[in-house]
Amino acid sequence: MKTYKIAIIGGTGKSGQYLVQNLLAKGYHLKLLLRHPENFTLQHPLIEIIKGDARDKTTIDKLIEGTNLVISTLGQPKGEKSIFSDAAKNIISAMNHYGIRRYIVTTGLSINTASDHKNERVKMATDWMYQNYPETTADKQKEYELLLDSNLDWTLVRLPLIHLTEENFPTETNLTDCKGEGISAVDLAEFLVSQIKDSEYIRKSPFLYNVKE
Repeated sequence: MKTYKIAIIGGTGKSGQYLVQNLLAKGYHLKLLLRHPENFTLQHPLIEIIKGDARDKTTIDKLIEGTNLVISTLGQPKGEKSIFSDAAKNIISAMNHYGIRRYIVTTGLSINTASDHKNERVKMATDWMYQNYPETTADKQKEYELLLDSNLDWTLVRLPLIHLTEENFPTETNLTDCKGEGISAVDLAEFLVSQIKDSEYIRKSPFLYNVKE
């Protein structure tokens, strides 16, 4: 079996921690990008740490070198300029440089694609994001446009509210609408890891959500 080494961005975030634990449990080697390695307490032989910021091209090059794919659950740092399109440019550039094609990344409900048929609740949530967080919301859309223009095998997973729980619930994916109001962090992690070897959503932007039984 091929041993994958995975570059992880956002691995110390709320949902990213669940992702890291899932990957380690499955025996994957990880390179984690950390802004503050001194605050990272998890010691594991499968983890290599790269210190730096996703906006720094040299750091991203160092992170991605020698890996097989990239997964990002990057969140917006408080009080800073929107990070998403800057990070995407660096990631796309580094992946092209090292000949790596698979990129799995999370984003919010506000992203619009040409095939969407969002229900009224999701349309209202999208409008609310543009009204209250115009810079980051527009920047996330720009990230999507950058992926569309790239030649990477990307999957952009659109998410409702993430619930930080170890509980599993039934999940559903949909390319045009989000019919659930939340996603369990452990279900999200499981889905992201499943995409490592699943080609169904390459160059697509599925909504992922829990459904009530």
